[in-house]
Amino acid sequence: MTAQKPYDYHAFMQALEEKHPHQQDFLQAVAEVLEDVIPFINDNPQYAQHALLDQLTEPEQIVSFRVTWQDDHGDVHVNRGYRVQFNGAIGPYKGGLRFHPAVTPGMLKFLAFEQTFKNSLTGLPLGAGKGGADFDPKGRSDDEIRRFCRQFMLGLYRHIGPEQDIPAGDMGVGEREIGYLFGMYQQIVGRFEGSMSGKGLSYGGSAMRTEATGYGLIHIARRALEHHDKTLDKMSAVVSGAGNVALHAAEKLLELGVRVQTLSDTSGMIYAEAGLNQEQIDAVKRGKKAGKPLKVLADQLEVDHHADKNVWSTPCDLAFPCATQNELTEEDAKALIDNGCQLVAEGANMPSTAEAVQVLRAAELIYIPGKAANAGGVAVSGLEMAQNASHLSWSREELAQRLESIMHDIHDRCVEYGSSDKANDSAARGVDYVKGANLAGFIKVADAMLAAGF
Repeated sequence: MTAQKPYDYHAFMQALEEKHPHQQDFLQAVAEVLEDVIPFINDNPQYAQHALLDQLTEPEQIVSFRVTWQDDHGDVHVNRGYRVQFNGAIGPYKGGLRFHPAVTPGMLKFLAFEQTFKNSLTGLPLGAGKGGADFDPKGRSDDEIRRFCRQFMLGLYRHIGPEQDIPAGDMGVGEREIGYLFGMYQQIVGRFEGSMSGKGLSYGGSAMRTEATGYGLIHIARRALEHHDKTLDKMSAVVSGAGNVALHAAEKLLELGVRVQTLSDTSGMIYAEAGLNQEQIDAVKRGKKAGKPLKVLADQLEVDHHADKNVWSTPCDLAFPCATQNELTEEDAKALIDNGCQLVAEGANMPSTAEAVQVLRAAELIYIPGKAANAGGVAVSGLEMAQNASHLSWSREELAQRLESIMHDIHDRCVEYGSSDKANDSAARGVDYVKGANLAGFIKVADAMLAAGF
């Protein structure tokens, strides 16, 4: 075999940009990974075989289908459904479904590419996929959502299965939607099988799934602080978002003695100087389930609401971006650093801009990227698959222990591949968690691809 020329990062990215000129989220995600992976490949040329990097940045399959459904007034609507099956080298495709009007193939490629590394880091045999539709569930009745989900499954069912592709929930797809989707799948194929995760406990779901991403985020943050001789107790935290991940992260922080001062949504942020209590967090859960913005809930919670501020200007010890992609800018990162923040751990997918990532990686703080920090959700989804396959149901206590163990293992893999003895290396005293996550995730997938002759 002819020796492979060393990869050139800029040339590779330029070619990818020419091929996908309008998929900026995907290009941002790839660029961040390849910054670490390309030098590693050039130092370890066995990974340059068979255009492995070119394969790793190209989905194995993208499925697209029409979804035609009827609203409560009898009007017919047409949406577009997708499933991006990105990489199946280490197991069946695994990743969520997102219902949101902004869903595009490029967005799903970004999420599925990130999922490849996230799933690899869990240590579970999970490939990576992502899917969804440009359907907006907000303001829709329960019957409309049920009809949409059933029609969506008519386009998806032939592409999924317990040994092929196991979707889960994501933005706009919760336990209700999973129930409708899974019920339609059962009716079509005539079998009860673990073709989806995130199911209700009454029909094959797993305890801890709802809390898993938020709790897992705090498990890895605590492990990282302990690695650097720090503890969570009596620290202050800012959390962005007010969805499932943000609220369960806040709940776990409160349990561990941390003062959680903020939550946010599109109406602005709420601020509690003394910290939110469990009763207030529970009230936000109920309010958000009823579709109420934080602006409306603030008086009931007896906290301040700021429509024109974001959480990152608040002095804190810990910061957890849990809302959406690219919410934390370069200026926000600098504000966190100037205010003495000691740790930033991402609960959302790619919530920091490329410029913010560069600032955080160079700073004297611990920065844990989303592909490592928010892997708790897919970890428990993988455990749900194992329970379904063996016709078992594990206790909440056992699953909580398994989740914590997986998140600790992810942290330790990041330390193994991201440590450096250089005196001037990134913050975290010589541990670059971004590099560690990128390399640990890449090596497992790459080894599997080479072993299978991809």
